[in-house]
Amino acid sequence: MAAETPFAQLQEQFKAGGSNAVFDQLAATLREQKDYHKLFDALCARKKHELRAPLHRPTSLDDVPAGKRDEFEAAYMSAAREVGQLLLADKKLGQAWIYFHAIRDTQPVRDAIDAAPMPREASDESEELIDLGFYKLVHPVKGMQIMLRTHGTCSTITSLDQQFQNLSPEQRAQCAAILVKSLHGDLLQSIQHEVKQRMPFAPPASTLRELIAGREWLFADNNYHIDVSHLHSTVRFARSLSPENAELKLALDLAEYGSQLSEQFQYAGEAPFVEFYPAHIQFFKFLLNDNRETAQAYFQQQLDREPDASDQALIAYVMVDLMARTNQLEQALPLAEKYLVKADPDFAAAFAELCQQAGRFDVLMRSAEERGDLLTYATALVQ
Repeated sequence: MAAETPFAQLQEQFKAGGSNAVFDQLAATLREQKDYHKLFDALCARKKHELRAPLHRPTSLDDVPAGKRDEFEAAYMSAAREVGQLLLADKKLGQAWIYFHAIRDTQPVRDAIDAAPMPREASDESEELIDLGFYKLVHPVKGMQIMLRTHGTCSTITSLDQQFQNLSPEQRAQCAAILVKSLHGDLLQSIQHEVKQRMPFAPPASTLRELIAGREWLFADNNYHIDVSHLHSTVRFARSLSPENAELKLALDLAEYGSQLSEQFQYAGEAPFVEFYPAHIQFFKFLLNDNRETAQAYFQQQLDREPDASDQALIAYVMVDLMARTNQLEQALPLAEKYLVKADPDFAAAFAELCQQAGRFDVLMRSAEERGDLLTYATALVQ
């Protein structure tokens, strides 16, 4: 006797138990077939049937009566979560993301990416992890680690440059730390190899600074030991590191190495990083509290000598950022008030936050009154 078809089973269930039995059987069959997208439709259709809404577009909200939308949305979210979990269990992370993204809860996908083993080489699986983690921002740090492992430094830097502004400050710092550590390790290995070739009996050096100290010949004839564009980008990314990041000292090493390269490889940046590597040395030393006064004087001299208002704002922004990140809020406020709030109205919210952190609502009130900002004045006054 031929096996009963799924369609015949639905007929039997309808005769025996009505519509509820049909939807029970339909869901069971789709789960068994692992047809999870249809399962989502089926779960939504069941709820629409309960609400006496049309079934021809089972996942649409448009034809759900206004008074019943909350109930349908709850069922929709429950169905999306169930189907998303089933797809995750089936290792279909990209398809699972569609459902979790729809209900604005991508944490389960992040957890799955976090638990995924680090790929050794590029594959469809690694590309999916990069797409979800890095480009869709589910887990940018793990996504970048996979990209660095499977695509190398050049592609990773290019992608990070494009995505950097979309990351949170914490994610930027984490991604920068990974890149700094990787590039520093490659550079250290490259220089160790050259030193050993030239000086086979030289005592080993464990740090980059020790390796290059007193060995100007390493840089003779425009010599370099790492892709100079990669070095430039990595040092720039490293400005996102905080004083607590162990990689900050490695970033300082990279900047000091870069400062000894031939001038043709020291590409200028925008103010205050026109002298790219010397400026970054002072930037990192400020964060590390390594001759901080000298570092602050370096940027202050640039600010005092700069005639262009837009470049003044750029320099002041860097100085305020450094001071805020090292809890020197009282010093940061006058600079922010003088050079940033008046030059850029969009900075007003950040300035208000800075004043709040410093407990200086009097400064905020004065600034708001000068700018004719009644709302900010009032909110500062009541605080």
